[in-house]
Order: sequence, then C-alpha cells, then structure tokens
Amino acid sequence: MITGAHTIVHATDAEAARAFFRDVLGLPYVDANDGWLIFKSPPAELAVHPAGPADNGRAELYLMCDDLDATMAELGAKGVEFTSGVSEARWGLITHLQVPGAGEIGLYEPRHPIAYDLT
Repeated sequence: MITGAHTIVHATDAEAARAFFRDVLGLPYVDANDGWLIFKSPPAELAVHPAGPADNGRAELYLMCDDLDATMAELGAKGVEFTSGVSEARWGLITHLQVPGAGEIGLYEPRHPIAYDLT
C-alpha cells in the first residue's frame, strides 16, 4: 500500500533551493545522481481544504514547529528572509519564508491536534 509521500518544490534555481534545504534547514538527504538531492522530510500530515475553482488541485507546503518565535529567530540568524509577518489563525500561528531560487513556503506553530505522530 502507501509507503510515503514525495513532495516536489519547483525552482528556477534548483541548486540554490537545494542548498537552502541542505545547509540552512539541515535536512538529511541522499544524492540520487550528480547533485540531484532528495531530502528526508520532517514527519508529515495531509489536510484537504475546500477550494474555489482557481484553487482546485493546488498544493501548498508548510513546515511545522513547536515555537514559531524561536524558530524564526534561529532561521533569521541564518539569513532566512521572511516574506510575511506572523498572523494568528484559529489553527495556529503562521508566517512565510522565501526559499532561494524557488518561491515561498509556510512555517507555522500548530494549535490544532496533530496527526503526524499517529501510529
């Protein structure tokens, strides 16, 4: 059956984006072939949200953390560019950050029950 999930981030500068995930976020990786890095993702969960016609089928990537302020301070010290302030939603605290050579991804501190540690 299903053994995992493979997330793809499209980047106009794939090398810069790979360096970000490797060097800044410190994600472990394997080199699949000549620098084509595949990263180990943090534990993950999947949510399905209602969508309007323009959003149908669109996927988003959010990294989760236990303490948004502390994580932002740590990443900011490594030069990470945050593209939004922190906002509070009923499901958590959220911000966005720039992946060099790619686009924005979300970062949030969940305030909802989490599913990634279910067995």
